[in-house]
Amino acid sequence: MSILERIHLAIIREVDRQGSLTAAASRLNLTQSALSHSIAKLEKQIGVAVWHREGRSLRPTQAGEWLLAVANRLLPQLTHAEERLRQFAKGERGNLRIGMECHPCYQWLLKIVAPYLDTWPKVDVDVRQKVQFGGIGALFGYDIDLLVTPDPLHKPGLRFEPVFDYEQVLVVGPDHPLRGADFVRPQRLTGETLITYPVPTDRLDIFTRFLMPAGVSPKQHKEIETTDIMLLMVSHGRGVAALPRWMVEEFGPRFGVSPVRLGPDGVAKQIFLGYREADADIDYLRAFVDLALAHRDMAADRPDGLSA
Repeated sequence: MSILERIHLAIIREVDRQGSLTAAASRLNLTQSALSHSIAKLEKQIGVAVWHREGRSLRPTQAGEWLLAVANRLLPQLTHAEERLRQFAKGERGNLRIGMECHPCYQWLLKIVAPYLDTWPKVDVDVRQKVQFGGIGALFGYDIDLLVTPDPLHKPGLRFEPVFDYEQVLVVGPDHPLRGADFVRPQRLTGETLITYPVPTDRLDIFTRFLMPAGVSPKQHKEIETTDIMLLMVSHGRGVAALPRWMVEEFGPRFGVSPVRLGPDGVAKQIFLGYREADADIDYLRAFVDLALAHRDMAADRPDGLSA
C-alpha cells in the first residue's frame, strides 16, 4: 500500500500557495480537521515532520521542502495526463498549448497555425504569450506543449528544433540619414533613440550582439510593446528600432520605414520550437513541427526569404 498519495502533494502545494491550513482546506474542498488529519497520518507513517508549527504559521521542514518540489513537478503532469485521457474518451485528439517567448514570433506563428488548424480539425490550439521569458519552466511544468523562442536553453528532457532563419536589422524612417545604407556600425547609434520591445537588455540581440561588444550605448532607450506603434514612431522620426528583417519587409512599406544591416556581416538569428522529449512521438505535435519546417523550406526557396 502506498504511503504517499496525491492528496498529500496537493495539500503541501496548496498550503504553500495559500499560506494557511484554513485557506488550503477551502481550496481543496476539505475541512481543516480532515486536512490536518491527513498530513498528521502521513508524518506518522514516514516518521518525519512536514512542517514546523510556529503559532498559526507553518514553515516547511527539509522534508516538507522536498515534498513541495515533488508536488510542483508531479501534480501538473498528472493533471495534464488526466486532461489528455478525457480528450481521448470524448474522441478528441487533444489541445496543443503553445507558449511564446518573443514578441515578433507571434506574427510568424500565425502563418503556421492557420494551415495547421485546417489539417488537424480535431486539435485545438491555445497560444499563451504570458510565458515570455519563463518558457522552460512552463515546458517542464506541463503548462505548455511547445515553446516558440529565439533563444533555446538546452536542458535534459527537452528538444529544440530550428524552424525559421531570419536577420535582425535596424529600422529607420523615410527621412533618416541611414536610409539606403548598406549597413550601420555600433558607434553610429550613440546619438540615436533606440526603440525595442519591453525586454531586458541582456535578452535583446541589438544590445548583446551589436552594441555591448563595441562598448557603446544608444543616446536613449525606449520600450514599446506593440509593433505597429513602434513602426509609427520610427516613421515619424522619433527613433530607430530593431526588428527581424522579414517583419520590416512585410509591414514596413505601410509605414515608409526601411531595414539597415547591423554591421557588415549582419546579425543572424533563428526561431526554435521546443518540446519535451517524452512528447516527441505525439502525432499532432510532431505535425506542427513538420509544418513549421516545411514553411521554412518554402521561405528559403523564395528570393526575398519570405513565405506567403
